[in-house]
Amino acid sequence: MTHISSPDKFTTQLKMISRQQYHGTHRKLVLAFDVGTTYSGISYSILDPGEVPEIKGVTRHDFVSPSSEPCSFSFRFPAQENVGGDSKIPSILYYDLDGELRAVGAEALQEHIVEEAEDNGWIKLEWWKLHLRPKHLVSSHVSDDDIPALPLNKSAVQVLGEFMKYLYRCAQTYIQDTHSREVWKSIENDIDFVLTHPNGWEGAQQSDIRRAAIIAGLIEDTVDGHSRLQLLTEGEASLHFCLGNGLTADFLKNGQGVIVVDAGGGTVDLSAYCMTVSPDSFEEIAPTECRLQGSVFISRRARAFLQEKLKRSIFGTSANIDNMVNVFDKSTKLKFRNPDDPSYIRFGGVKDRDLAVGIRSGQLKLPGSEVAVFFEPSIQCIIDAIEQQSQAAYKNISSVFLVGGFAASDWLFSRLQKYLSWSGINLCRPDSHVNKAVADGAVSFYLDHCVSVRVAKWTYGTSCRVRFNPLDEEHCSRIDTVYTDFSGLRFVPKAFSPILAKGTRVTEDIEFERSYFEDRIAVEYCDRITTDILCYRGESQDPAWRDIEPEMFSTLCHITADTSQMAKALRPLHGPGGTRYYRLSYRIVLLFGLTELKAQIDWMENGEQKRSPAKVVYDHDMTIACLN
Repeated sequence: MTHISSPDKFTTQLKMISRQQYHGTHRKLVLAFDVGTTYSGISYSILDPGEVPEIKGVTRHDFVSPSSEPCSFSFRFPAQENVGGDSKIPSILYYDLDGELRAVGAEALQEHIVEEAEDNGWIKLEWWKLHLRPKHLVSSHVSDDDIPALPLNKSAVQVLGEFMKYLYRCAQTYIQDTHSREVWKSIENDIDFVLTHPNGWEGAQQSDIRRAAIIAGLIEDTVDGHSRLQLLTEGEASLHFCLGNGLTADFLKNGQGVIVVDAGGGTVDLSAYCMTVSPDSFEEIAPTECRLQGSVFISRRARAFLQEKLKRSIFGTSANIDNMVNVFDKSTKLKFRNPDDPSYIRFGGVKDRDLAVGIRSGQLKLPGSEVAVFFEPSIQCIIDAIEQQSQAAYKNISSVFLVGGFAASDWLFSRLQKYLSWSGINLCRPDSHVNKAVADGAVSFYLDHCVSVRVAKWTYGTSCRVRFNPLDEEHCSRIDTVYTDFSGLRFVPKAFSPILAKGTRVTEDIEFERSYFEDRIAVEYCDRITTDILCYRGESQDPAWRDIEPEMFSTLCHITADTSQMAKALRPLHGPGGTRYYRLSYRIVLLFGLTELKAQIDWMENGEQKRSPAKVVYDHDMTIACLN
């Protein structure tokens, strides 16, 4: 690790995670996929009874054709020594004009594949992960037009499924070659998966990932199949990585907090934690952050700059610009350290020359100050997010840990170091393999499970009606909406009933509940309860009405429960005029402490409490660009 304030001290510190022996009765495999915007990673652990599990990464990738068995030779990625060696797989796919997958990942980088793609008009998919981004995520600087379009009749979920199928085959080939085919045969039918996603991805996106895992053949669409898949935020995965790679109690003494910044290709994820009583237990101390300002947007700004700068040059062709941006992305961007020093993009031969725009011997010279401008929006966004996390946290922040592919940028590191030094905050990052943080951390999450408390990011609740009170000004202001139901009572609709408030500390086993009732005209209409869980994203501490800041409310998910047994025990009630009706009284119970929302509905039946697992159906309208 590199510790800015006291580098030598770091060598004497011990890792915080003390991993225990695996106590299972048989061998199994844990496989973690970090599907990134630009690169993806695979980590795994083979669990043998009585042995202490080790986390390993898939560090070379055999060519895996979409339509054949893995080839017999392996491929190490060029120009990756500065961003985590050969531990990352390009998140690239080629589709033909009929929507058939033709090349994936490592294979898509090969020159003969690129030539074949150009000759046949194949569609190259990059940044496709951003098609899954939630609508609410702040992204004024990026629109669907900025992301390569999906192939005809292909959804982002299908693309993710086909890419994860490729990752699975890469892992299979690597484990067979590194361990043995016999080892693979002993674990291939007993695999648990951990799939990561950005902090800002919520219920709809988690549901999409599960559907993609089914498409990929990772799990079956059964209760048992889904139980073998865990979803995890990239921020929490990064914390687990840091715990095994230098984040120690020395950074968290006296109740101090730490912010983990996972700076990736598409998103920047921030999470704040502090250590609880045990060094093996941590809790979130602020709602997580997710910003769409990863390193791909630096390259995007560079492209726009080059297109303008070279628009009158013979080198301003689309092919030349593509080549320059590719070189910038793989070399110039990574090497940039000082705005006072010029930067170079080597794209051509010694005869390529246009001094008017700074091209000499096939090399474009750019003032460092111009390159720094490409970085600035992303860097400032990260600084703003760190400030927001620090202000929201209920503990003082003593350190920031920087991981992810973007963390390899020395310019980003030096800018953050300068900013944080003013506040007396240490800035740290692993010496190497920052790109492995999420995948390795995901396996560590499965093995070590260090986070015991999380913080609610938004306020969650449901829409309801409230009994009209003529002395309540809010009720009287909505007198035009008041109605009388079967019972003869008057109600005001469109109220909001919070179940869990933003910023609430949540443990994995605590339940949040609220009681409700519904009146229905016939008992045959009482066999099912369906309700929406709403998410309020505004600043009010006590949101009570949906018609105030209506744009701040969105549907997180729909919950349904089979109440046919409950209906059998109902007795009719009678309202004014003899109207007969039935009342369903129940509680909505939500578990937010896990990495995915869990919900149940319970009720009283013949004096006995009953609880039915509630089916959670996420609103896929919250996902952008499902289909062309």
